[in-house]
Amino acid sequence: QVQVVESGGGLVQPGGSLRLSCAASGSIASINYMGWYRQAPEKEREFVARVTLSGSTDYVDSVKGRFTISRDNAKNTISLQMNSLKPEDTAVYLCYALYRSNIYWGQGTQVTVSS
Repeated sequence: QVQVVESGGGLVQPGGSLRLSCAASGSIASINYMGWYRQAPEKEREFVARVTLSGSTDYVDSVKGRFTISRDNAKNTISLQMNSLKPEDTAVYLCYALYRSNIYWGQGTQVTVSS
C-alpha cells in the first residue's frame, strides 16, 4: 500500500506564487511517476504535470513556463512551484503516484487565485 499526502495550497492573488508538496510513503523502493492533476468545480479532472524516476517532466500547455515540477527520489517527494498564478488555476490539486501499474491519489489541496 502507498500513501500519498499533499501539503501547501491556499489563497493567493493573481500573479502570485504558491508551492505544493507531495510525499509518498509505504512499502516502496521507487515510484515510476509522480505528478499532479487538478479539478475545478463542474469541470473534469485535468492533468497538470508529472515527473518520472529519471527526472523527465511533462506539463499541460496552460501551465508551461509558469509551473515547475521537481522530485527528490531519495525521499519520494515532489514539489510544484506555481508562479504567475491566474484565476483559472483555481482548483483542487491532487497528487498521484504510479507504482507497479497502480495509481495512488492524495486527498487533494485547494488552490484559490482571487483578488
